[in-house]
Amino acid sequence: MRLFRKNTNKIKVMALGGLNEVGKNMTVIEYKDEIIVIDAGMSFPDDEMLGVDVVIPDISYLIKNKDKIKGIFITHGHEDHIGALPYILKKINVPIYGAKLSIGLIQVKLKEHKINNAKLNVVSPRDIIKLSHMEVEFIKNNHSIPDACSIAVHTDQGIIYHTGDFKIDLTPIDGEIMDIHRICELSKKGVLLLLADSTNAEQPGSTMSERTVGAGLEDLFRKASNSRIIVATFASNIHRLQQIINTSEKFNRKIAVSGRSMVNVVAVATELGYLNIPDNMLIDLNDISKYEDSEVVIITTGSQGEPMSALARMASAEHKKVEIKRGDLIIISAHPIPGNEKSISKVINSLFEKGAEVVYDESDIHVSGHAKQEELKLMHRLVRPKFFMPAHGEYRMLKIHAELAEELGMPSQNIFVNKTGDVLEIDRNSAKVTGTIPTGNVLVDGLGVGDVGNIVLRDRKHLSEDGLMIVVVTISKEDGGVLAGPDIISRGFVYVRESEDLMDGAKNVIKDVLKDCEDRNIKEWAYLKNNIKENLKEYLYQRTKRNPMILPIIMEV
Repeated sequence: MRLFRKNTNKIKVMALGGLNEVGKNMTVIEYKDEIIVIDAGMSFPDDEMLGVDVVIPDISYLIKNKDKIKGIFITHGHEDHIGALPYILKKINVPIYGAKLSIGLIQVKLKEHKINNAKLNVVSPRDIIKLSHMEVEFIKNNHSIPDACSIAVHTDQGIIYHTGDFKIDLTPIDGEIMDIHRICELSKKGVLLLLADSTNAEQPGSTMSERTVGAGLEDLFRKASNSRIIVATFASNIHRLQQIINTSEKFNRKIAVSGRSMVNVVAVATELGYLNIPDNMLIDLNDISKYEDSEVVIITTGSQGEPMSALARMASAEHKKVEIKRGDLIIISAHPIPGNEKSISKVINSLFEKGAEVVYDESDIHVSGHAKQEELKLMHRLVRPKFFMPAHGEYRMLKIHAELAEELGMPSQNIFVNKTGDVLEIDRNSAKVTGTIPTGNVLVDGLGVGDVGNIVLRDRKHLSEDGLMIVVVTISKEDGGVLAGPDIISRGFVYVRESEDLMDGAKNVIKDVLKDCEDRNIKEWAYLKNNIKENLKEYLYQRTKRNPMILPIIMEV
């Protein structure tokens, strides 16, 4: 009899998030008895996820194999790469490795979640963390946040190179350019697999340098010499914040900060030396009224139209400290993330209605942090991988990136456009998708993590579309006769006071059901509730063509 042994020389590469979606980035690499995780991001809920706060990856595979996990390695400090960490660390407390700013931002998040036992390790570019079967190297790259790194995983089968989010910026704000020299050294050694950012794979050309935003901001500040200026951008885009600060200093304006995440990031980045704010320039938001409009700049969150963000609260006149005035100049220095267009449009309209001038969706006040097609081609030329797996993007982005690789001469059989959960097994000679692992979305709602599922979401959607009708009946424990009711409470369905005929008809339907059950001596609550629901549902649909959620409550005394 022939015995088959499991091949332990295959490297497994699996994405728990970040494929066929923007956000929730998380990649797992497993070799022999070791697992490393690259990033642990979150994403925001879509329109169907009513009431949900954030979405994080399903880590059931990691929980099952937690003894193998050697660490989570962070490419940079954006929410879609670190946002799930507080939830994950409550399940698997493993070491975290990241650059100084990334760890600083993670510390703020963990403090909010009251997690004080995390094993946080600060690394620098070119640092190597040595494990038994893998070595993990951090390599400097450029993105819209300082300290962004790509990660090279060294194994005896070859090198796996994960770009993280990147762009090729030869004039970055901090002067720290991508370590192209080290990438070329890895290429000479031989890169087995490239995983590369696909967010801008649809866009031809190259992404403009972050420095170009400075000139656009200067033009707007110059034209608004007598107006108060409010700039909305991503809190974590520290290079952008520095340019806003520099421009404000040039025009002798003070800076105030609005929005919890913006306040936190500015504090951390300033403390760690990534933001340079001149003395006496930063003022408290409570003190802006002490200055002329021409002397103030407010930096705020809300560039994506988030309902609870500072800018959205300003637009709806619900902000406690900032009231939009006629003549304010509001600069939205960000492009909308897919799916957020409607929310942003609503905020912009409200700002215009209040008399503000709003500048948005202009190329000279925002540039992307992600590589476009020419930069992606250059990365492929530099790395020269044997196999390629596009990462970080919706399916069309991954597909177009795969086509770019094929145009550059890579055989199609060496390119893998995978789905979240696909297991890519690879060694120095071959690569193949061999199966899947459990994966999906875990929904975070308030303090609940994963307790909101499809059934709860379905009920929420039902309630939001058709409303609720509660039927209350009191019956006798002895003979099953009706002692009180039926009483009907309606929410989100019809206005009861204007629908008396409908309500009277509904009560008659319920009475008929109860009488029928009493005549037949049926006292089972489940049967009573089901009959009430079915008969009332039919009646209401005939009268209104709507299907409210019906909730019968039967009390027995």
